[in-house]
Amino acid sequence: MIPAKIIAKKRDGQELSTYEIRSVISAYAKGDFPEYQMAALAMAIYLRGMTDREIADLTLAMVESGETLQPVGSAIRVDKHSTGGLGDKTSLIIAPMLACMGFHVPMVSGRGLGITGGTLDKLEAIPGFRTNLDEAEIAKQLEQIGCVITGATERLVPADRKLYSLRDVTATVPSIPLITASIMSKKIAESLQGLVLDVKFGSGSFQRDASQARVLKAKLQAIGQVAGVKTSALISDMTQPLGMMIGNACEVLESMDVLRGGGPATVRSLSIELVARLLLCIDPSNDIAVLRQRLGSLLDSGEAFSKFEQMVRIQGGDLTRLAPLEKETRVIAQPMMRGVLTEIDCVTIGYGMIELGGGRSKKEDVVRPGVGIRWLSPLGTVVTPGQTLAIIYSNEIGTASTVGESILKGLKFDSKSTREFPPLWDAN
Repeated sequence: MIPAKIIAKKRDGQELSTYEIRSVISAYAKGDFPEYQMAALAMAIYLRGMTDREIADLTLAMVESGETLQPVGSAIRVDKHSTGGLGDKTSLIIAPMLACMGFHVPMVSGRGLGITGGTLDKLEAIPGFRTNLDEAEIAKQLEQIGCVITGATERLVPADRKLYSLRDVTATVPSIPLITASIMSKKIAESLQGLVLDVKFGSGSFQRDASQARVLKAKLQAIGQVAGVKTSALISDMTQPLGMMIGNACEVLESMDVLRGGGPATVRSLSIELVARLLLCIDPSNDIAVLRQRLGSLLDSGEAFSKFEQMVRIQGGDLTRLAPLEKETRVIAQPMMRGVLTEIDCVTIGYGMIELGGGRSKKEDVVRPGVGIRWLSPLGTVVTPGQTLAIIYSNEIGTASTVGESILKGLKFDSKSTREFPPLWDAN
């Protein structure tokens, strides 16, 4: 195998063979395919795309680069995955909900990619929380409480673990082939029987419009079918942040509110709908209205929160020492800002989070758990000058002010707007 030849082949828009894809991924996982060449290949894939066959080969090659999690006991094994969005914290809510219903949830998650936050970064805002469990620890925890959220182990999809970090800093995150292979390789390696996918669209996600999201949804479900995993998916709106909190400790706090029966209605309803769709996919005889009611009761009763507490405790976390939020800086509507808020530039908010230290611009960057943004102005809000639109949490007041100014430039208003905004989700 000559790496430069394979890179050039994809650069020129040609289809890579199964052998070439497997050779590259195997070599990369072992450290025999250098990072700089994988970065070049990732960019070539981003620019030129891949056929359905290439995507399937890439996904399965990533699975084969390591080991798979073995089933534990007789419980049905399920999971949820999101393509990533601003303020998307539903994984922290869904894993304990599913465990309460008797399922095993081996949720292998990742860190932040681009402007979107990572589930592992959020959980590491809880002091002591371990996200590096090995296969034996995962199996034991599933037997004990039914759910675990951790990063990929050293032996579980090692090629994806390396490529995931590389994509974050090489502007190749939005590639549909790379997204598909990354998500589905981890889920196939979990030995799942059921999977639900939250495919985002809008400025706060990697797919800017619903048509792109539908393409990705179809690719993901096709790979699930190839692997024998019952796969359901929703298209959900990310033209604005999900809920109010954006940031690591911020999002843990909001997740806890939802798990106790409170929190923003958008976060609660999307979490419930994703779980309901998964259960319907596993057993089509279910009544979805009954499922939604049952799932709501798990939140309102505090049962789901108790399961979350168990998971945190077993993985070494201490919720009483959750990272405190940093100092507040208010983002104020300026004199010319008047009328209905019709557009939010979520990209600007996401990059603002990175500038605050809540995400990474380089692989080695350390995330600051206590920085964040509380978004107080959903689309459709009637705004008047002097109104507080958001609160930024950062001890670096100058940086917070700069980020706030950038966020304001990304907002649009209309005094006569009758615009209808996208629904929170679409099952089609």
